[in-house]
Amino acid sequence: MSFSSLVSDIAYRNPTRPELRAAASEAGRSYASTAATSVSISGDIKSQLHGGYSHPLARAWQAERQLTKSMLIYPLFISDQPDEETLIPSLPNQHRRGLNKIVPYLKPLVEKGLKSVILFGVPIAPNAKDALGSNADDPKGPVIKAIRLLRRTFPDLFITADVCLCEYTSHGHCGILRDDGSLNNQLSVERISDVAISYAMAGAHCVAPSDMNDGRIRAIKLKLIEAGIAHQVVLMSYSAKFSGCLYGPFRDAAGSCPSFGDRRCYQLPPGGRGLARRAITRDINEGADIIMVKPASQYLDIISDAKDIGKDMPVAAYQVSGEYAMIHAAAAAGVFDLRAMAEEATQGILRAGATIIVSYFTPEFLDWLSN
Repeated sequence: MSFSSLVSDIAYRNPTRPELRAAASEAGRSYASTAATSVSISGDIKSQLHGGYSHPLARAWQAERQLTKSMLIYPLFISDQPDEETLIPSLPNQHRRGLNKIVPYLKPLVEKGLKSVILFGVPIAPNAKDALGSNADDPKGPVIKAIRLLRRTFPDLFITADVCLCEYTSHGHCGILRDDGSLNNQLSVERISDVAISYAMAGAHCVAPSDMNDGRIRAIKLKLIEAGIAHQVVLMSYSAKFSGCLYGPFRDAAGSCPSFGDRRCYQLPPGGRGLARRAITRDINEGADIIMVKPASQYLDIISDAKDIGKDMPVAAYQVSGEYAMIHAAAAAGVFDLRAMAEEATQGILRAGATIIVSYFTPEFLDWLSN
């Protein structure tokens, strides 16, 4: 006879003795608890997970990597109009700023712990654009002047310069064109690499070519070596930059919409995972110091691939303007809380393998990470 049956039998045979009924009831509960524990132990004890994340700190410990201020790069749109400070309607809370406005804006952010920025020039002056993007490396242009200003004003701020021609070309494409409107890869690489060297010589800590022309990483690295500054300048490649509809607010901000056609022939197709892996491998072999995936949230598998291919390299992810704008729009519509979604999206990017995040949420994160 089992223990539970024995208890029940004693209670049944002594209905007039309450103390036996109480003992039977307590013994039954004890047996049930023991039985449940026995079942649990006899199964796989590793299935018991809740205790590992019942406390907020314990939940934080479950993350493979925690977001820190040093992981963030903040995009800045630098106008060639010194006193401009224009809100970008499609990019909430973001502005185009001239040189006279950029230091007062950045000073409190640097005091909060801002570590790095990436600069995009926005030429607005009449005749500032031509077919060759001649003003991209003009010493009096917005990017070179901003690099020098920020180096003087914020000595500890890490300055990255985006390297592309689309903001400076009259046609809005990312290089020099042939007569049929297609990219001339050879001439584009020569021009892009010259611009990169100009930014590096002006004091940029990092140059980041985003044009996606074949061979531009090798060309830039060779010119950095030739100039004797390869040991001082980080080369960050937009290795896996996908075409798509998430760049609209950026193009509003930078004035870089193509005047005809699109960029699908030199940016990766959204389904091109194999192409992305090949591009990442190529850029590593050509001398990239950091590899980047762009956009971020829709390409978490590519971020994971980048981390797998470049096991010993930093991996950056650019949470692009469209991603940022969508989060803002949904939060404004009451779909979710802005901070909660920004943090959740960023955690996903980190979990996929990125260790550097280019984000328009950087000013907010400087506050959130301090709380």
